[in-house]
Amino acid sequence: MPSTRRTDVVLLAVAVVWGSSYLTAKTATEATSVLLVLFLRYAISAVACVAVVAAAVRSPGPLTRDELARGTLLGVTQAAVLVLETYGVAHTSAANAGLIISLTLVLTPLLDRAGRGGGLPVRFYLAAGLCVGGVALLVSGTGLRAPGVGDLLMLAAAVVRAGHVVLVGRLTAGRSLRPLQLTAVQSVVGAVLFLPPAAAGLPLLARTDATTWAQLLYLALFCGLFAFLAQTWAVQRTSPTRASLLLGTEPVWALAVGIGFGSERLTAGAALGAVLIVVGTYWGQAVERARRAERTPAAEDAFHAVSVSGGK
Repeated sequence: MPSTRRTDVVLLAVAVVWGSSYLTAKTATEATSVLLVLFLRYAISAVACVAVVAAAVRSPGPLTRDELARGTLLGVTQAAVLVLETYGVAHTSAANAGLIISLTLVLTPLLDRAGRGGGLPVRFYLAAGLCVGGVALLVSGTGLRAPGVGDLLMLAAAVVRAGHVVLVGRLTAGRSLRPLQLTAVQSVVGAVLFLPPAAAGLPLLARTDATTWAQLLYLALFCGLFAFLAQTWAVQRTSPTRASLLLGTEPVWALAVGIGFGSERLTAGAALGAVLIVVGTYWGQAVERARRAERTPAAEDAFHAVSVSGGK
């Protein structure tokens, strides 16, 4: 298989895994508590990350002060994202969750530019408006109504996730930080944060069935560690634009998995909303990417393309 095609397949696999995470998280929270799911997801990921860091090189060296400090702060913000996402998907459909969280793609440039004092073209705001209209149709069901609790939590998760992505860029720019070590610190921080509230539910693990354990392992190892390593490998072998477009298919896969495996259904209005969200996020991403290419170095462009599309 040619190198470019192999890289594309890896990036699509990451998008598929992330898209499937919403239905997996939803079904896992139906079998056990949200807090227990979050703790185990982080704890398993932390053990795996630390093992990979130790095995990556013979002498990886101790964590630097920068890696520990910045990884801890990013671990807190990432935990906030996953709390909102997991509670959100527990109270809405996996398809809705994956589509609404994709608003991160248009919210991130807004927050980033606001912090830097830069503007965006009018076309970007038109694309963002298209996304807002799509969300309104998506959550309306069979008629106009207020968004449900789960939908509102996913909207909040999209905002916090966008802030987390901007923070990643600000904290890592121009510093010699090792991504795998940062991920390990974030995973440990998340496990520590969720242990106290989840402690009361730990005895339930003795009655947890194999299916739920498989879902938890999938969330931690595939949606976490595998996706991170695969994304890091692939983005070094392709252009930022290509990586961003392929990783940006995550909401499409969330919709496909929710309908195909979760027996979820979309009304005609909700289906139109889903289309508007996908079109709006791609349009807004293209507009912002073109503006950024005029003003920022290629290295920052590469980082931005990966971090906005990811963030799991």
